[in-house]
Amino acid sequence: MTADRYGSDVLASDWGAPARGRATAADATVGLVVEEVMTDFCGEIVAVDRDLHTLTLEDRRGKRRTFPLGPGFLLEGRPVVLKAPVTHPSSTPPRRTASGSVAVPAARARVARESRIFVEGRHDAELVERVWGDDLRVEGVVVEQLGGVDDLESALRAFGPAEGRRVGVLVDHLVPGSKESRIADGVRRSPQGRHVLVVGHPYVDVWAAVRPDRLGLAAWPDVPRDVEWKHGVCAALGWPHADQADIARAWRRILGRVTSYADLEPSLLGRVEELIDFVTAP
Repeated sequence: MTADRYGSDVLASDWGAPARGRATAADATVGLVVEEVMTDFCGEIVAVDRDLHTLTLEDRRGKRRTFPLGPGFLLEGRPVVLKAPVTHPSSTPPRRTASGSVAVPAARARVARESRIFVEGRHDAELVERVWGDDLRVEGVVVEQLGGVDDLESALRAFGPAEGRRVGVLVDHLVPGSKESRIADGVRRSPQGRHVLVVGHPYVDVWAAVRPDRLGLAAWPDVPRDVEWKHGVCAALGWPHADQADIARAWRRILGRVTSYADLEPSLLGRVEELIDFVTAP
């Protein structure tokens, strides 16, 4: 055999490849550490924007810089072309209850706990049921109506709060100096006080805990102190208010605009959640 005096064909190999090798495609996965070759900026991928076609790196000092996706990066010392990772549609998102909680599939109502939640009247009870009803049934919490906050002390005596038999109370117009606040303070100081939690919202009536924009209002009407609040609201809005049937129809109109927690004021949402936590605590 004779030696190949000219050697191998230089065009038969990837003679033009860079020293680090040719760039390969890679997903710009959050958490991956890469280096941008033009600036030598090295950091962890903390965000990827598909719309702007960019990624954001954060270095070990917490400094962040944004770069376009594509070529110009090193991953473990080798060139890569970064692209937005492919996202696969997840399974059907979990159903949410009106309160925003994840619904428990095929959940049966739990046997009622001994603990209770007391509310001042029918409208309060219906609003709580509309938003938190699914949660309360899963937790086995019964909501009972008072005739009004004046009946609270007698209702507590009849119920007999104790360990494992707690009572959460939702009160309208619980503001400093009000009759409601004095009654609540008396309950807290009573021997049964540690088994009772009284919370409330600042509104004269629970109607006002519904966000006014849900009814096309900028705000609930101002009602003179000497006018019964519900009648005053109906009068100001031009709704019939001659008798209790008119007031009931007005409430149905308001309640019909409530489909979830987003339709209620935060000052009510937090208080009801607090009561549920209190009466379901071990």
